[in-house]
Amino acid sequence: MIWLGESRGYLTDWVTQQWVRFTGRRVSFANDPWLLGPVGKPRGIGVTYFEDLASETGLTVRRDSSPRGLVPAFDALRGPTFDPARVHGAVAAFYERTSGYEIDAWAEWCGAFRPFGRALAVLFARRLQQLNVPLSALDTSRGMTSEVLQLVDPTSGSVRHTAWGRRLLGSGNVLYAGSYSICRVPGFDGPCVRVVFPLPNGNAMVVMRPVAHEDGSFSVVSAGDRFGEPGFYFTVRYPGGGASARYVRALRESIRVYPGEDGGVRADHTLTLWGATLLRLHYRLRVRQTATAMQPH
Repeated sequence: MIWLGESRGYLTDWVTQQWVRFTGRRVSFANDPWLLGPVGKPRGIGVTYFEDLASETGLTVRRDSSPRGLVPAFDALRGPTFDPARVHGAVAAFYERTSGYEIDAWAEWCGAFRPFGRALAVLFARRLQQLNVPLSALDTSRGMTSEVLQLVDPTSGSVRHTAWGRRLLGSGNVLYAGSYSICRVPGFDGPCVRVVFPLPNGNAMVVMRPVAHEDGSFSVVSAGDRFGEPGFYFTVRYPGGGASARYVRALRESIRVYPGEDGGVRADHTLTLWGATLLRLHYRLRVRQTATAMQPH
């Protein structure tokens, strides 16, 4: 890979950043705070990204035995089109106590998109140690880790970032290192789930609206039509200040979570590109034995 220096990073990353800069729009975090999220360094992300972020910003990492969820409370997603009471209790419990679950996953790249997935792995994911989506069932055959960290302001005690890191045990590659939060965007009337994946000099951001289904299952969906609506965004920061953001309307994502065995949940994760299915991921999330023992009876 061609290295362009500490400010630009690798050529492949710099080209992607220029695409965001020239096809996206200049943004102000003062006007659009929902676009503000963790930013990666040019050399990559890796398994220790959030610990390093805490050290650099004076935050404390919370990883004790207390439950840590992707959302502080499931009811925080309540809005004009979403009633949390319609969702099965096991699903809500997973979102509120994610640290107490272990995870298995299976991946299925669809048809002509398989070479696309391999190219992403070779050009970006393995080098950056971020978004290493499994290319086959063998990649996940030895399992994966799942750790939820909270980065806490030591003065106020408030949680600044909730990070969910997953790493493949077979290869050691980082599957995902993302920051989860609840946000509001101008193009949707109600709270959304936001996931930020740090990338060199910027990030990839998925904003997903909540959906309750008649059978008690729950979905988050990143489909929208224009900037400011739920969907997929790239952001790039400039060395002298300022940022650009690009809304990628063609890339859409949905995750449906439903009750599983023994109090756990299962999830079906689908990514589409220009309306065609790109990738399917299937998850089984089981309550850890230690977490079960700690639950009140």
